[in-house]
Amino acid sequence: NNITDSKEDLKTVTITSPTSQEIEDLLFASKICKNTKSNTIVFAKNNTLIASGTGQTSRVDALNQAIYKAKAFHFDLKNAVMASDAFFPFPDCVEIAHKEGIDAVIQPGGSLKDQLSIDYCNEHKLAMVFTGVRHFKH
Repeated sequence: NNITDSKEDLKTVTITSPTSQEIEDLLFASKICKNTKSNTIVFAKNNTLIASGTGQTSRVDALNQAIYKAKAFHFDLKNAVMASDAFFPFPDCVEIAHKEGIDAVIQPGGSLKDQLSIDYCNEHKLAMVFTGVRHFKH
């Protein structure tokens, strides 16, 4: 698609709002997601790619691949952000990422079960923003 997510596109759906640095990192991670083979998960911090999981058949597999890569290179995920090229149908990815140190998430939203991920974020004080645009690249 020809859409690049911008700050104006973001809709905060959690009680906790992302910080200005998190917004920068979320948008940076979203750009990488958009241009990466689906399914993809991207971790970023301080406008730097920390790790990505790409081209997997499930979002959880992409997440686990990204976590493995980050750990293999001894990158700390504390205070990093996570981007996904598509919505989370269940809160499992958000929960797994949070346990690894992720504080903010960007995703398109649009799942019938979006509220489950939002609820998890609210219970654990994570920020989540929706873009409204899925960036599948097959």
